[in-house]
Amino acid sequence: MSALRKSAESSVEEREWLTLVERKLVLVVVHTLTYGKRLVEVLLLLEADFRVQVVFTAPPHVFGDEVPRFLEGLGGAVLPWDEAVRMRFDLALAAGPRGVEKISGPVIAMSHGAGYLKRLVSVEQPGVAGLRRADLVPGGRLPAAVAVPHHAELADLERHCPEVLPLTHVVGDPAHDRIAASLPLRARYRRALGLADGEKLVVVVSTWGALSSFGRFEALLPRLIAELPAGRFRSVILVHPNVWSGHGSWQVRAWLARCAEPGIALVPPEADWRSVLIAADWIIGDHGSVTLYGTLTGAPILLAGSPDREINPASPAATLAVTAPALSPAHPLVGQLQYTAAEYRREEYAAIASRITSEPGRFNRNMRRLMYRLLGLGQPAHEPVTVPLPEPPPLDTWARGRREVPA
Repeated sequence: MSALRKSAESSVEEREWLTLVERKLVLVVVHTLTYGKRLVEVLLLLEADFRVQVVFTAPPHVFGDEVPRFLEGLGGAVLPWDEAVRMRFDLALAAGPRGVEKISGPVIAMSHGAGYLKRLVSVEQPGVAGLRRADLVPGGRLPAAVAVPHHAELADLERHCPEVLPLTHVVGDPAHDRIAASLPLRARYRRALGLADGEKLVVVVSTWGALSSFGRFEALLPRLIAELPAGRFRSVILVHPNVWSGHGSWQVRAWLARCAEPGIALVPPEADWRSVLIAADWIIGDHGSVTLYGTLTGAPILLAGSPDREINPASPAATLAVTAPALSPAHPLVGQLQYTAAEYRREEYAAIASRITSEPGRFNRNMRRLMYRLLGLGQPAHEPVTVPLPEPPPLDTWARGRREVPA
């Protein structure tokens, strides 16, 4: 057992192994890579505060395969799940419900994407993912706080799980605010990606699940290769981390191996997709969060999939599904992109984007206030600034990213 874990269990002698003691202990519960990337965004609000020690844990999860490597890359102190549930924490952050009722200490439950888009129909407890009672009160235990992005969610909570309403805080959306703060850097991101003057970037996006657009990639990839002329177009593919975890990294790369031949870039699951989205000239997407965040960018959106039965009808994804044109298998791809651009109306997409958060630009302020209140600490005496996204690596880096089997 590490000195950190021993110190958390209150042995005076063992605390001497640590340099800083009597810190507030914050647990970050990382079920999946998607959850982890969202929670790391929140941890920026605790930087440079010597009063706080952050530790991580990874509960068992069907999509948790990529988590150990992700946490190792962060360099954080990682507690095994079976030890974390025996300890006491001053605060815990979770973007998913599984097992969090076992955590001792106040838990903030938050969403891991652009609101609550997905409707679960073929499960024991149907409903909108993230807004079901099982999601909000796992194991029958109320969290200390529920952080939601938009005031519209309050009506759903009152209808489906009214006991959490007094604990609910409308804080906004961190990905929305980082994208919005980074939009002025679009030209810089395009240069960093290696796009030539006049070269158009098509970003192809898929969420996960049987109804995602990934199931259509077998037909779409040959069209990207054959119909988008080299020198005029570049393509980059963003696949949800759950696809990588569910099928295995090797298998996803094997299925998409043809991408490497014409130089189509496949973004690895741990990479930050937001600067790539900002650089896009077109987005070909589906009903997932990344496509919805694309409404912030000004890029016309073409939908390769938008299944009615899996979309929360009260969500902005439902509005996007009847606003963006649908990809046709029978018409030339370049012509469809041109049509999508000609029909694009910025005000329509801005209205959809406004439904991602009712606290635009204020996530950092709202979330930091909530965390420090639950920690019993005063906030640091400075404004929590939303920092623009870093530059992405060149597309050629990802185009060459296929891993070879060692001889």
